[in-house]
Amino acid sequence: MLPRFIFCLGITFSVCALSAAEWPDVADLPERTEFPPALEMFDGTSVTTIKEWEENRKPELKELFQQYMYGYMPAAPAEINFEVQPEFSLLEGKARGFEVIINYAVDKGGETLPPLNLLVILPTNSDKPVPLFLGMNFCGNHTLLPNKEISLTNNWVYDSCGGVDHQAVEGSRGSQFNDWGIDTIINRGYGFAAFHSADLAPDVDDFSNGVHPYFFKEGQTSPDPHDWGTLAAWAWGAHRAVDYLVTHPQVRKEQIAIIGHSRLGKTALLAAAFDDRIALSIPHQAGCGGTAPNRESVGESVAIINRAFPHWFNNTFPLFSDDVNRLPFDQHELITLMAPRPVLVSNAVEDKWADPDGQFRMLQLAAPVYDLYQVEGLLDQQQPELGRLSNGRLGYYIRSGNHSMTRGDWLVFLDYADKYFGKQPAMNMD
Repeated sequence: MLPRFIFCLGITFSVCALSAAEWPDVADLPERTEFPPALEMFDGTSVTTIKEWEENRKPELKELFQQYMYGYMPAAPAEINFEVQPEFSLLEGKARGFEVIINYAVDKGGETLPPLNLLVILPTNSDKPVPLFLGMNFCGNHTLLPNKEISLTNNWVYDSCGGVDHQAVEGSRGSQFNDWGIDTIINRGYGFAAFHSADLAPDVDDFSNGVHPYFFKEGQTSPDPHDWGTLAAWAWGAHRAVDYLVTHPQVRKEQIAIIGHSRLGKTALLAAAFDDRIALSIPHQAGCGGTAPNRESVGESVAIINRAFPHWFNNTFPLFSDDVNRLPFDQHELITLMAPRPVLVSNAVEDKWADPDGQFRMLQLAAPVYDLYQVEGLLDQQQPELGRLSNGRLGYYIRSGNHSMTRGDWLVFLDYADKYFGKQPAMNMD
């Protein structure tokens, strides 16, 4: 094996490489039935200070997650430009929207990757920068609102989104409106931005489309064992969206939150864990591969997810399907990469597949890192009752119902963001 490197992404796209030791093959990793302590290095050394965490353990965890699970994300592109499209009125004039076509190339003067189409929606009557939610969607930006000014995606969509043969149709405009509640978001004084995950990669396992082939070596047609999977590609796309958002004068760049549901909930946590510019993350019903433990078999297991969705991860992660105790981490340690930033893990009681109880245990195990920062981490030592938001920096919420995202969820998400971003002036849209 060759040594691998991880990269620090900066607003100016500078690259700071952290060399990493060679890691053992999966079969040579020690078995560990208990959850690994977050404040313990791979070699067993204890981490006792913020300096040791930030300079040693945090980079090590990023390396481990990329090596054995998600694959290595590329650095920021060498070239990136933003084509801002004309504005249009939304929500009866209470908001203004515009699209930003983000074009980028791996190398200066090199081939341009498929563009990312970012939809940005901002309150009309705010004269100050506003905090903003960045959301990743399954079905295309056109499904969030019915307005024809929003481009109909040309990329792959799930047929369950109202598509035909995985292509979007006009009849699907606005079909996800109640999932996102953008009118409520604007009314609460927040901005909103969104992109379609398939702008980066379709949710299929052949890696022939999207951004992946642009990073293959000459003659390569499929990912190597530690190359990035689809979740990492979607997270990398979120970083490119943030590249634009931090430049906009009406976006409060230090108050950008990211949210995703289900597989995009996994992505929301991964993206924020690897980009400190994201101030808050809400991985909603993220389950296995996101906020649920790998070392438990409640609901979806590592073996099941690797059989069903092997492309979400690198080609090394399936080697743990029947040997999860060799994983040198568990998902509480992905959560710790957020520290000391807030993260809200939200669930539904009927969504047993996502293991809501196990997700709360992951927060409990992440708490020592927040304690290291001497900030308010997990407020409830026992899982809170249905419908009550536990709003520490390690936040938790569970409601009645099933695997879905609703307007009621958004009221909770906004209440949580208000605590850390400050309550925003209402836009009085009613």
